[in-house]
Amino acid sequence: MAYEFGAIEPKWQKKWQEAGCFQVETDDAKPKFYCLEMFPYPSGALHMGHLRNYSIGDLTARFLRMNGYNVMYPIGFDSFGMPAENAAIKMRTHPAKWTLQNIDHMTEQLKSMGCSYDWRRVVKTCLPDYYRWNQWFFLQMYKRGLAYRKHAPVNWCGSCGTVLANEQVIGEGVCWRCGTPVVKRGLEQWFLKITDYAEELLEYLDRLTGWPERVLTMQRNWIGRSEGVRFNIGIADTDLSIEAFTTRIDTIFGITFVAIAAEHPIVAQLASRLPRDDREAMLSFAERIASRSAIERTAAGGDKMGMDTGFEAVNPVNGARVPIWIADYILMDYGTGAIMGVPAHDQRDFDFVRKFGLGIIPVVRTEGCPIPDPDEMTEATEADGVACNSGRFDGLPTPEAIEKIGEWFESQGWGRRETQYRLRDWLISRQRYWGTPIPIVYCDRCGTVPLPEDQLPVELPFDAVIPDNGGNALSGCPDWVGATCPKCGGPARRETDTMDTFICSSWYFLRYLSPGSDEMPFRPEDAKYWMPVDLYIGGIEHACLHLIYARFFTKVISDMGLIPSDMREPFTGLLTQGMVIKDGAKMSKSLGNVVDPDEIIEKYGADTARLFILFASPPDKSLDWSDKGVEGAYRFLNRVYRLVDDRAQNLRSARRGRVSADALPAGRERDLKRLIHSTIDRVTRDIRDERQFNTAVARLMELSNGLISYKPDGDAGWSLLREGVESLLLCLAPFCPHISEELWEMIGNEGCLAAASWPQVDPDALRVDCVTVVLQINGKLREQYEVEPGLSREDLARRVMEQPATKSRIEGREIVKIIAVPDKLVNVVIKT
Repeated sequence: MAYEFGAIEPKWQKKWQEAGCFQVETDDAKPKFYCLEMFPYPSGALHMGHLRNYSIGDLTARFLRMNGYNVMYPIGFDSFGMPAENAAIKMRTHPAKWTLQNIDHMTEQLKSMGCSYDWRRVVKTCLPDYYRWNQWFFLQMYKRGLAYRKHAPVNWCGSCGTVLANEQVIGEGVCWRCGTPVVKRGLEQWFLKITDYAEELLEYLDRLTGWPERVLTMQRNWIGRSEGVRFNIGIADTDLSIEAFTTRIDTIFGITFVAIAAEHPIVAQLASRLPRDDREAMLSFAERIASRSAIERTAAGGDKMGMDTGFEAVNPVNGARVPIWIADYILMDYGTGAIMGVPAHDQRDFDFVRKFGLGIIPVVRTEGCPIPDPDEMTEATEADGVACNSGRFDGLPTPEAIEKIGEWFESQGWGRRETQYRLRDWLISRQRYWGTPIPIVYCDRCGTVPLPEDQLPVELPFDAVIPDNGGNALSGCPDWVGATCPKCGGPARRETDTMDTFICSSWYFLRYLSPGSDEMPFRPEDAKYWMPVDLYIGGIEHACLHLIYARFFTKVISDMGLIPSDMREPFTGLLTQGMVIKDGAKMSKSLGNVVDPDEIIEKYGADTARLFILFASPPDKSLDWSDKGVEGAYRFLNRVYRLVDDRAQNLRSARRGRVSADALPAGRERDLKRLIHSTIDRVTRDIRDERQFNTAVARLMELSNGLISYKPDGDAGWSLLREGVESLLLCLAPFCPHISEELWEMIGNEGCLAAASWPQVDPDALRVDCVTVVLQINGKLREQYEVEPGLSREDLARRVMEQPATKSRIEGREIVKIIAVPDKLVNVVIKT
């Protein structure tokens, strides 16, 4: 009988669904495990990256269920976002229709893969019953002072027609979504005060021992903690001052200029004091600089742009007057938007003064060396050294100078020492239609007014017309924009920006726990049982986006009392799977190297696709797609099918239960019994401890070869073969669930294999009567001996050295040392 995966796979998918095999509820009698993959955006169809992600998650969920865990394993769709708007414009349809059709299609694809989700818990973030709670969380943060609106220079993507958060500007200063260069633009925007949690976000990284070190490093760098001094620099002959922050207060005596960002508010204040032509020139220059991307402005070695404002700053330590410049490499959203220019000890400052002919004052010298001559310097000296040209602090090593000058600054009232972070508040306003409406109205009498909770959800108007060039469709819906102020009852205007779609993914893992809850976003008792997520699976590209935001939300929700106060992190374990590549490059439509999962499943079956993906590479490494590898996985499943199908009648009638190892004669039966249980042992450790799924598959292939080659003799032989086949199917089930279920049923078992227990290792079966050890002389194989297993290094060396063959080979030679590896080898090093 042929392996008919086209009939087998739908059969078992239907049975699992009808039996409710994967539905789960809280159960204090079992240990819980929350397994979760980052939910997909419903772009239309699954790609191979999805298939890999979900194969890893499903294997883990199935394995843990079989090991007695109460496994939460849900799925949903991150279904707001700009691709739906773009599709709506292109195809003249509504984003909701396009999105929901894609969700239906992707749901069928996930079911065809055999994913063991609890489908009752599906979350679709574009539906009001979900985004109502986005709005509810926004209001709670507003009450707590964590949501606020301000005018700010923001990252603007002209192609997308919307604002981006700092984390969404990537690479060479481009939009994370479309790759368009990002520019700065001033707008009134809504922010979430993530910086209130900066220290905890950083500190708690040390507790995330189940996360890859690479991700932890990326988050530490993004949060960017630095200690320094914040101080004011007065502007000569005015009542104005500029605030600056420096981590190198020891270089304060080396200031030769002050540089400010083009977007700094002081620019307009200084310009207002200039004659008209000079004022317009300064503002025009600042506007031109502000329109450039951050990467262009800060690129190391790039040509610097600057303008002398004509004003001077006064160094607080010595009264020296230095020019104030607008400089392109100073950014408003990092630090204070102003720096003290110390060109002797900062390379960007050095490049700037060399171009514009400003002075250099060295204030740090290399220990044991003279003070550098500014005219002969070819680059800045950024390394620590000894203070010089610094008055009474001369001669202090850099760390001590930083400490002493910082203390002096504070004692003089010039500034204060503080900790600063690179992390900036999360800008959540988006000038798009397909997102969560912000539950705020603006009233001429009452100002900014949050909506009461009983008016949630604020639903998107279905009749909005999305402009062909993108942009904000909500502002063009007067009936929707017009509202009533909940405070005074007068006319008001709705906020027309929508929320960043990362809001949706910052707490969805909690909604899965109570998907039908109407009173709360989730039931606290459900969260107390299931949280935190034990294993979270997804791409490393979300290290500084989604993962930081989800951590922030979890801390806020904990402070709100909805989850226990000690539950401060959402994900204890994180697995970042590698990319799927083909022909040496990441799969991409533009490169023409995409493999369609539907075609693979139709040609070979879902089990083959899953098996290849899990066998071809460790989960955290890149997977190189191979058509031959897929065919190899398919051939293996055919061999397993024939192994059982050809012997099905005898296996059904064979005695069930394990055959005692002691009852088996030495030789092939004892060897097969050992192979069966060593496979169970190693596969268990490969999945549970190492997550090396590829080596687990290799061991199952070895076991199948052993079972195929075994020729049973009598009832005991057939019982042993049945034990081996059942063990193979139980261990194969998390990888290839459909064929495993079919063959499990074929040999007479009742019920779903998915509900069966994981096989346990028989320690007696692993016992060996003897092992083969080799004798090496200077690393070359010379003899082999049979000895009892488990000998210590000393006993093994003595046993081998006593053998006549060993004595004859080393007779008359000088032994340098003897190296013994228990149960493996003895290497005798002799002088040559």
